[in-house]
Amino acid sequence: EVQLQASGGGLVQPGGSLRLSCAASGITTDDYTIGWFRQAPGKEREGVACLTLYDGDTYYRDSVKGRFTISSDNAKNTVYLQMNSLKPDDTAVYICAADRIICSIATGAYDNWGQGTLVTVSS
Repeated sequence: EVQLQASGGGLVQPGGSLRLSCAASGITTDDYTIGWFRQAPGKEREGVACLTLYDGDTYYRDSVKGRFTISSDNAKNTVYLQMNSLKPDDTAVYICAADRIICSIATGAYDNWGQGTLVTVSS
């Protein structure tokens, strides 16, 4: 059973940075993709970034390109989302997901979801 736990959220001022972590367990092969998603109040969940473990392939939604970076530490079974130059529009609950798929930020592509961590960007 795949289990995921996101952490690292908090309150940050516009222009600031945060690093989120997604700790994974139950992933015994490297043919998984980890995705980061977010859901703002009153809005639908949207994909932010993904990373395929076996080849390091990544993909980002346009609004975060150049500001967010997804990476992994396979020895720690953890995937990170480094978020720089944060904007108020980035405020949301961030959630990680995993599945044996090619890199995708489509919510329907994942069956394994973790709990979220709240990111608030405000002055």
